[in-house]
Amino acid sequence: MSPAKPTQSRPSEPRLGLENLGLGVGLRAPHFRYLLEHWPAVDWFEIISENYIDSQGRPRYVLDQVAERYPVVMHGVSLSIGSTDPLDFAYLGKLKKLAGEINARWISDHVCWTGVNGQNTHDLLPIPYNEATLQHVAQRVRQVQAFLERPLVLEDPSSYVTFADSTMTEWEFLTALTQETGCGLLLDVNNVYVSSVNHDFDPVEYIENIPWQNVVQFHLAGHTNMGDYCIDTHDGHVIDPVWKLYQLAHERTGGVSTLLEWDANIPDFPTMHAEVLKAQKLIQGETLASDVAEENAPHAGSVVPHPAHHIDHEVG
Repeated sequence: MSPAKPTQSRPSEPRLGLENLGLGVGLRAPHFRYLLEHWPAVDWFEIISENYIDSQGRPRYVLDQVAERYPVVMHGVSLSIGSTDPLDFAYLGKLKKLAGEINARWISDHVCWTGVNGQNTHDLLPIPYNEATLQHVAQRVRQVQAFLERPLVLEDPSSYVTFADSTMTEWEFLTALTQETGCGLLLDVNNVYVSSVNHDFDPVEYIENIPWQNVVQFHLAGHTNMGDYCIDTHDGHVIDPVWKLYQLAHERTGGVSTLLEWDANIPDFPTMHAEVLKAQKLIQGETLASDVAEENAPHAGSVVPHPAHHIDHEVG
C-alpha cells in the first residue's frame, strides 16, 4: 500500500542542493503500528540516527518500510562536533552506511558537545562562542563533510548557561560557521524561544540575523515553562509565540523543510501530524484556531517574549 498523497506545496529551488521536503514528523516507536496499517499523507520523516545505526530488529524493519515510501532525514545526538575528543570515525561510518541504505536526504546534528575522554553524557552541552571555538568546530565540520560526502546540517541548541569567554552571539557564531564551512543550518525555532527566555535576548533579532541562504530545515516543538526559565522537553503542543517566530522565519526563507518533534507524552499519530499541519495554515496567512499561549511570560502573545527573570549563568 502506498502512502496517501501529501498536500503541501514546495518551492522549486533547493538550498545547498537540498530540496524542501514539506511538513514532516519524527518517526517514533509508538506510531509504528499505525504507520504500517495506514501509510498516512505525511511529506517526510526524521529519525534519531542512534536509534537505528546498530539495529536490525523491528525498528530497522519499520524504517526500511518507511524509507521505501517517504523521504527520510537523519538527525543525530552523538556527533559531539564541539568536543576536544577526536572525531569518532567508527560512528561516522555507521551514519554514512545507514544514510546510503535508506537514501537519507541529509544528516544533521547539533552545535554542541556530548562527551569528553571517550565518555558520552547523552546531553547536548553548550560551547563558548568565540574565535578559537569557531576555528575548532569549523575544522571538524569540514572533516565530517568530507567523510560523509554530503553537507552536514547543524542545529542551534537550547541552552541554560552562557560562557564568560564568549565574544559572539549565537547567531553571529552560526553565521561565521556557515561562511567557513558551507554547512547547512537546522533552525530550531523552539530552541530560539527557549534560549531567549533563559538568557533574556530578543528572539526576533536572532531570527533576523540568521544566514538564511544556509537554512535548509526548521524544527518545531513544545517545551516546559518553569516560570524563571524554560526547558526544551518536546512534550506538548507548540505555543503561540513559537508559531509567530516560525511564521517570521518562514517569510525569511520562502519555505524550507519543517519538522515537528514530540518525544515525551507522545500522542496518537493523527494528533501529532495535525500539529505540524498548523504550519500550513500560517504559511497561507490563516490564523490558528487553537493557539497555545505561554504561561508566566508577560509578552506571550508577542514575537518578542521577555520574562521578568531569566537564567543566564556564566561559566568561566
